[in-house]
Amino acid sequence: MSRYRYGAYHEGPDPLAPPYDVREALDALGDSVLEGTRPGDALRELLRRGLPNDARNRRGLDDLLREVRERRRELRGRGRVDGTLEQVRALLDTAIGQERAELFPDPSDDARLREAELDALPSDTAQAVRRLSDYQWRSDAARRTFQQLKDLLRSEILDSRFEGMRQALANQDPAAMERVRDMMAALNGMLDKDARGEHTQEDFDRFMEEYGEFFPENPADLDELVDSLARRAAAMDRLMASLTPEQRAELSGLMDQVMRDAGLSLEMTRLTESLRVRRPDLAWGTPEQMTGDEPLGMGDATGALAELADLAELEATLGQDYPGARLDDIDEEAVRRALGRSAVDDLAALRRLEAELERQGYLQRRRGELELTPKAVRRLGETALRRVFSRLTAGRAGDHDQRDAGQAGELTGSTREWRFGDEQPIDVVRTVSNAVRRSAMRPAGSGEGRGVRLSVDDFEVKETERRSAAAVCLLVDLSYSMVLRGTWAAAKQTTLALHTLVTSSFPQDAIQIIGFSNYARVLHPTEMAGLDWDMVQGTNLHHALMIAGRHLDRHPDFEPIVLVVTDGEPTAHLRSDGRSWFDYPPSADTLVLTTAEVDKMTRRGAALNFFMLADDRRLVAFVDEVARRNGGRVFAPDAERLGEYVVSDYLRVRRGRNR
Repeated sequence: MSRYRYGAYHEGPDPLAPPYDVREALDALGDSVLEGTRPGDALRELLRRGLPNDARNRRGLDDLLREVRERRRELRGRGRVDGTLEQVRALLDTAIGQERAELFPDPSDDARLREAELDALPSDTAQAVRRLSDYQWRSDAARRTFQQLKDLLRSEILDSRFEGMRQALANQDPAAMERVRDMMAALNGMLDKDARGEHTQEDFDRFMEEYGEFFPENPADLDELVDSLARRAAAMDRLMASLTPEQRAELSGLMDQVMRDAGLSLEMTRLTESLRVRRPDLAWGTPEQMTGDEPLGMGDATGALAELADLAELEATLGQDYPGARLDDIDEEAVRRALGRSAVDDLAALRRLEAELERQGYLQRRRGELELTPKAVRRLGETALRRVFSRLTAGRAGDHDQRDAGQAGELTGSTREWRFGDEQPIDVVRTVSNAVRRSAMRPAGSGEGRGVRLSVDDFEVKETERRSAAAVCLLVDLSYSMVLRGTWAAAKQTTLALHTLVTSSFPQDAIQIIGFSNYARVLHPTEMAGLDWDMVQGTNLHHALMIAGRHLDRHPDFEPIVLVVTDGEPTAHLRSDGRSWFDYPPSADTLVLTTAEVDKMTRRGAALNFFMLADDRRLVAFVDEVARRNGGRVFAPDAERLGEYVVSDYLRVRRGRNR
């Protein structure tokens, strides 16, 4: 028998897992797009704010950015970068004081000569240390203090370049310094070999096996090691640049002296030059302002400056304010170092959201620009329609019907008694059942015999309803005044809601969306979602009605429905040569030609229902005249209720009811 073993699926994403839920994110993205934001900008804004209504309280890029900036402020306030120099000065003064205390009781000329030599020491700390490097100390305490000074400098300098070196040199073993020299020589040799293209991973593994204790960050390859060393070297360079010229000269002299004494000067110079060549992008020599009061040693100061540089780079990538910015630009390891594991999870959620919107077919890239797909526009239309219906009063707001539709109608699921002249199909089961029940109620001996006999009263027909087709025209004002009045997003959302309603619930209807400004044009829903307003003068309702009339003429047997959304009276018309003519106040020709198109609509039997988004005197007078000539209705909804009014009016007309 075959044996089966069950376990977790490891060949990629779980094929049975439900798709990643991006609906709320898409709706939020769509709201921004409908307000006039480009899809790419809308996505960036969504990622900055974070996931909408997220149960796990995921942070957006702005939240992470605030934490990074707060971390930078904390680091800057941690201390001063001249701490090592201050410690060296203090130890030097202590050693000199201890030596003077030893010399003072001695009346010999040698003691006076030594005091004169101490008096003649230069004020520059580096030069003073250099002079005293060959001095024969009379005081054992002073000798130990001066040795402490040199050990401090050596460990701080090396720790500033190699993280964790301070611990490696804590025992002051000469053999430890020899090992440091061997490590640096091997490191420079490996870098030279890599520059010639001869380096292999095996070389790096052997190096780490031999000298891995100097690199507690445990790099996986040479690139990671170079990155870590370059960051600290650049931070050391910024530390020097942050000092005053006098402090920089003193500390530089001390470092040169210590490196020469340790036999590391040449190797350190080679390493610094190699790192500069490999990572020229780091902020070498850029001063960093540290505002704290506590003096920091070179190792601690370098670590703080390296972290500040990482945070500055992270701040730039989190800001996403440069051309071509992508979430992939954000260094996940830098986020982890700066903000912890939870921030990495938040970043991963944002990356997945961006990827899923493209993978699931809601966004596409064309010529480097993000665009909404037809699938996304359908989703936005469904959301807009759902919002509209949520505001409508309870009742039958969807279907529209006409009874007694005959054989061509659609079944409603109910039946009724047959009446003379009915053309509906007979419900055989209900008809026979009626006859059986009637037969069972006959008294015995009635003489009608056994069996079932049908009577006229037994017959029932299946009830149907006729769903007449409609030719729907939605005329939407695209002029710049729609933006100024804050009605642009509402108009776009209404357009998508109506188009979704017609195509989903009334597929037999033929809908056409017509946008008009100085000219009119037919709009596709996908185009409408990302459409910008027209920065032109003119409200050419004349041209829009002409296009709408052609749509109605192509469907002569359809019920005509014409809806007009505008915030201004007609101020433009189409001339005989096909060009638009604008005039304000409206010219007599504009009003005459527009009224002529209104009259044509009236002869077609199409009522024009206007939805005014402004209460200008001229607009009110114009639509009142249109209503008088055409018999249509006039509405003045608030922008946020525009969709409710338009959808309700469409349903009212389709049901053939007056409200």
